[in-house]
Amino acid sequence: MKKFFITAVMLLGFSSLFGQGGQWNLDKSHSSIGFTVVHMVISEVYGRFGDFTVAFTSSKADFSDASVEVVIKTNSINTDNTSRDNDLKSDNFFSAEKHPEIRFKSDSFEKVDSNKYKIVGDLTMRDVTKKVTFNAEYRGSVKTQRGTVSAWKAIAAVNRFDYGLKWDRMIEAGFVVGEIVKIQISLELRQ
Repeated sequence: MKKFFITAVMLLGFSSLFGQGGQWNLDKSHSSIGFTVVHMVISEVYGRFGDFTVAFTSSKADFSDASVEVVIKTNSINTDNTSRDNDLKSDNFFSAEKHPEIRFKSDSFEKVDSNKYKIVGDLTMRDVTKKVTFNAEYRGSVKTQRGTVSAWKAIAAVNRFDYGLKWDRMIEAGFVVGEIVKIQISLELRQ
């Protein structure tokens, strides 16, 4: 009987830590999606997206069954330069009116070290879908009065030309704006 009671308590503790169905909710005020790209061969431009959603599920403590889906509104791009932002929203780049969303949906969530993961999935921009690998770091989980909080940081590099994000010969040569864009996602999730 004592063994049954201990097992029941452990299961209740596990279910309170990982919730019903393993659904984690985005704490948007403590999360961000940003990017960097080389400018003029020698410097970098930083940008971010202000409007995005994240669906993250995992019912296992090691996150081996985790899945993530991210939807970003392209019109929410912000590089702290209105003229550049308008150009990025135009048909020259994201074509935000025709392609209002960037999407990532994971296929696999592989643990490679104690807190390191490889997240492989489909990244879709401008109706082009390619496989992308995010190198992710699980920053840990803590219990709070408002539930369990989990933190993640994930980085991937993509070639923007693969998605049709190119314009004029100087840019296409990668001189003004580099071909490779580094994407960084920092998430705080709650149960």
